[in-house]
Amino acid sequence: MVRRKTVIERIEDTTSRQVTFSKRKGGLFKKARELGVLCDAQVGILLFSNTVRLYEYSNSSSGVNSIIERYQKVKEGQQFMSPSAEAKFWQAEAERLRQQLHNLQEDHRQLLGQNLPGLGSEGLKDLENQLETSIHNIRLTKDQLMIDEIEELNKKESLVHQENMELHKKLNIIRRQNLDLQNKLNGQVELNETITSSSCQYNIAAELIQFVCNSAIPTCRKG
Repeated sequence: MVRRKTVIERIEDTTSRQVTFSKRKGGLFKKARELGVLCDAQVGILLFSNTVRLYEYSNSSSGVNSIIERYQKVKEGQQFMSPSAEAKFWQAEAERLRQQLHNLQEDHRQLLGQNLPGLGSEGLKDLENQLETSIHNIRLTKDQLMIDEIEELNKKESLVHQENMELHKKLNIIRRQNLDLQNKLNGQVELNETITSSSCQYNIAAELIQFVCNSAIPTCRKG
């Protein structure tokens, strides 16, 4: 089942906005922690909510202040760098990034089961633990997706059941209305038959009287 894409726009409902902020904040800090562990990076986050409450995260033992001080020193140093010093700085930065890319590629190959002999027993054990953790997380995510899909199907099933109940009610109402109409039509037919029968009897009686009168007149004339 395809999950609907979340529209990125301001949440108007205050409660929903606060719940989303709390969830996204936790996810942001989790990603920052993973980034620091995976890439051996120094990470710091300063976050202000719409109520001006400060939240901060740092993987430095000295806290977020040490990262801010380092940032300020780097910015000040870059402002006063000579062209040659700046060029060396960026060369070193490029070399550092290349080394990180090489390490990531090496880790990726090892996760695929390649270049394993150089790891040793301890390295292989660490890699095995990594894979087991990854598989566990994948299964948890898969299970959660399945649970979400089952809940969505249950909701749809409930809606369909309610719609069927409403249709059954409407059908029963229509059937009762048809039955009442049929009863009225049957009653009208019986009434018409009664009226027709009475009319016929009246006509027969009138004809009989007429016949009697017609028969009696000649007799009276003879007398």
